[in-house]
Amino acid sequence: MASRLLHRLRRSLFKDPQGVGPEPGSAEVSGDSWEAELEEEEECVSHRLGGKLCFDSGQEGGAEDEDEGSGQDSDSDILGESMEEGLSSADTSPAGPSVAPAADSWRGGVSEASPSVAGGRRAADALLFEVTDASIVRDGASKYVLYTIHVIQAGGSDKTPAVITRRYSEFQKLHVRLCRNHGEQMERVCFPRKKLRRNFTAETIAKRSRAFEQYLSHLRSVAVLREAPCVRQFFYLPDLQAGQMLIRLERYQEALGPLLNAKRLQQKLGWATEDERPGAPASPHWFYTLVALLSCFQEVEQLEEARDHCQRAVCVLVPALALLLHPLLLPLSQALVGLSWRTGRDKRRWEELLQNLEEEEEAGLDPGAAIREFLLKHRLE
Repeated sequence: MASRLLHRLRRSLFKDPQGVGPEPGSAEVSGDSWEAELEEEEECVSHRLGGKLCFDSGQEGGAEDEDEGSGQDSDSDILGESMEEGLSSADTSPAGPSVAPAADSWRGGVSEASPSVAGGRRAADALLFEVTDASIVRDGASKYVLYTIHVIQAGGSDKTPAVITRRYSEFQKLHVRLCRNHGEQMERVCFPRKKLRRNFTAETIAKRSRAFEQYLSHLRSVAVLREAPCVRQFFYLPDLQAGQMLIRLERYQEALGPLLNAKRLQQKLGWATEDERPGAPASPHWFYTLVALLSCFQEVEQLEEARDHCQRAVCVLVPALALLLHPLLLPLSQALVGLSWRTGRDKRRWEELLQNLEEEEEAGLDPGAAIREFLLKHRLE
């Protein structure tokens, strides 16, 4: 009976069960150990049938990011001593000799996800979250798994997916903050527990990949969780901060990559303000993204793109005119008129806006200097 259940579990992760053999250099697992894991899997299934949204793989608790030597886990200082009950701290177990073959096995199975794994993914508001790669990263004496997740518009026609790369500890930190601030909404959500061993096997990585896909889809489907600041920060803030750092170093071409990815993430996840309705909420992060892209495209002489992002940034500010005149509205309008003239685009509307603004206030810094000062000094948090 145990062998048949084990066979089903292995088939749920790999199309070709014959291709999944024991890890090189690893000791043979005893029957008692497998029976214990199967019992734990059955317990996890019972939770699902009981109505609890469970992303746990039914495996033992412990630490995800394992240290190669006898030192402390590289992520143990991120969450501190105030972790909620059930989340353990550091892991000091050494990595086994079968880590590298397991990673190769996982990479080979990414593009051939089994039907059960594919069926576990669900779209939230026509979005899919898909783990496309999981790489073992070595950082000094420590190592961890880095998950690459594509955010894709459902339907198969999305040619520009947004991408995030996160490790287990970052998912865990997000989960802890959501449980602390939105306990009622997170009450019925289980998170993949840490492990003391077998962190880098293909089976563990595949199960966690599926769990993270389901977890992000669930967060996206619940309005309160979707709008939580920590969820927004988890998705696109690292890209914005990377873009700002590259702008400070005047590496504008390199900054375009993370900034464009942050833009796509905000658009796909519904955090972009694209209209000009009076009173439409404008996200400070979305506005910063547009201004940063304007500056970078202008520096690399892609003037059409620079003008389009400049116009979007102005449109974000225009609805708020009745409430407060943004200090960047005048320099952005000046830049928009100049870019429209250089690209041969209609500028009459923006010239009228600029004339009205110049009647209200005196011109200050050079438009380019004012925009650059904003990009360099704005606090992204």
